Amino acid sequence: MGFAAVSTISMANVFLRSSYHHQKDVNLGSCMRKETWGFNLYLPKLKYQSRISFCCKNESIDFEERTSPNEITLGSYAPIALLYAKVKKEIEQCYELIHRLGRGVVYLGSSRMGPGHLHYIKTFELGNKIATLLDCTTWSGAGPGLMDAATQGALQAGKSVGGFKIGKEAGEWTATNFHPYLPSESYLTCRFFSARKHGLVDAVVRCRSSERTAVVVLPGGIGTLDEVFEIMALIQLERIGSQLPVPLLLMNYDSFYTNLLEFLNDCEKWGTVSKGEVESLWKICNNNSEALDYLAEFYGLSTIETNRKDSESSEHLRINHG
Repeated sequence: MGFAAVSTISMANVFLRSSYHHQKDVNLGSCMRKETWGFNLYLPKLKYQSRISFCCKNESIDFEERTSPNEITLGSYAPIALLYAKVKKEIEQCYELIHRLGRGVVYLGSSRMGPGHLHYIKTFELGNKIATLLDCTTWSGAGPGLMDAATQGALQAGKSVGGFKIGKEAGEWTATNFHPYLPSESYLTCRFFSARKHGLVDAVVRCRSSERTAVVVLPGGIGTLDEVFEIMALIQLERIGSQLPVPLLLMNYDSFYTNLLEFLNDCEKWGTVSKGEVESLWKICNNNSEALDYLAEFYGLSTIETNRKDSESSEHLRINHG
């Protein structure tokens, strides 16, 4: 079957024409210089495979098995096929790491707030107490700042930690793909943001009532907002892939997110979101106690033991980090 495709690369247009044979005529045309160049390509016979178009069809999907890597179709051209294969491999590696360490709580937050920042201290305490309360794996982007605080808190509690590190992160850990203290088997360095996001979402999916997971949104910048709004959209559209509800907590330390919340209220007034829609997607917490109480109620647990250790962990952190 013949095909035609048009693609724009910078200022050049690429036109492909295919006959019923394997010979492909390719014309390259420059929009700036009004020139064309022609040559022939010999490509292997294409194999076509039907795919579900989620944007056009509203069909129920079974999420018992994570099938996202298999939904990536290898293209007909080697560079694209190679790129897709690499993304697919990274997604599969993320799923394998989650299967090995177990699902749990994912922390999203700034990589720029270091140990001397007040929010770092609060995040350390929260990571420590949630890990103790839910007895689950602590997940993050495995970077510096508040991600490091949550990781350190969970490690002090003696709980498992895992992470999806990105090759380039804002802050002091940009020059290397290696984590300064976590063992290599507990984190994965991703080249592609899409693979990292697949991992962060899958780490909180609940398939059984015994699984205790959550998404905790800490103060952060552009990357944090990108991640949290994507997760919110998945929850809103019921496409996060979880059979059971997943709590989403927004930590509004020192009114950090107050202006954002006011903007979302304006969206409600303008009609771009329904009344009460945003509130139904997450829980706003002004401090760690509100977050712990909410999670304890959500999972039917007691926070007595966790609260008892609060002052001890706080004093320990202040001594070590000043």
